[in-house]
Amino acid sequence: MSEPLAPISYDLFSKIDFRVATIRAAEAHPNADKLLKIQLDDGTPQGRQVCAGIRAWYDPSTLIGKQVIIVANLEPRQLRGEMSSGMILAASDLRELAVVTDLVEGAKPGPDARDVILLTVDKSVKAGSKVS
Repeated sequence: MSEPLAPISYDLFSKIDFRVATIRAAEAHPNADKLLKIQLDDGTPQGRQVCAGIRAWYDPSTLIGKQVIIVANLEPRQLRGEMSSGMILAASDLRELAVVTDLVEGAKPGPDARDVILLTVDKSVKAGSKVS
């Protein structure tokens, strides 16, 4: 488990716009081995595209229809030639045996050493719903 970061003010935290989005399409990023290119219904007419570093843990075809939590007001940026307009939230969980092996060897945990789990909702809600 990593150490918590320094506390931030409530005012700063309240500026983060968490929303529910539905995954409409997902495919391997053409220029990055670790990324998926994901099309989201975020409740807006145009939707949005995000690039997520979850390729080692998720088959793109299994993501269609999943509702995920996103940071909607993250500044857009180019990731290996593709625009990413937001971030899908995920948890990372080190596997017990891998922790010992990776720490002894000094390597960063990879797909065999940890699980990455997308944060989802337990009941379907309208895309674009605010998370609070």
